[in-house]
Amino acid sequence: MAYWLLKTEPENYSYFDLERDGSIVWDGVNNVLALKHLRMMLLNDLALIYHTGKERQVMGVAEIVSQPYADPALNDHKRVVVDVRAVGRVNQPITLTQIKQDSKFTDFDLLRLPRLSVVPISELYWQYLIELTGGTK
Repeated sequence: MAYWLLKTEPENYSYFDLERDGSIVWDGVNNVLALKHLRMMLLNDLALIYHTGKERQVMGVAEIVSQPYADPALNDHKRVVVDVRAVGRVNQPITLTQIKQDSKFTDFDLLRLPRLSVVPISELYWQYLIELTGGTK
């Protein structure tokens, strides 16, 4: 199992929208490195859903429920998507400021590559982030 962080603009689509919808196609990824990460996702991988913009915080956990596949809305085989489903809201959202202030996150790709919309998370960072958020509801 691998772990990921998926960024979303909450004004466009929030974790709460994902909870309401149950599952969705995670699309709209353009960056070459982010697309590479999407192609590496496997069924049952887990992802933290991170609200960007003014919020900048981890809001919930989702599960990857499909293998990567070509975006059906585009005529471009390089653009891939995955299906994700809501697992649960985190008990305590963790902000980007909190992550930046924690010396344990020195090499975290969220901080090293801040514009990347799909970020891999090591198992060590995953466990620590889940601990900081108090798990899911």
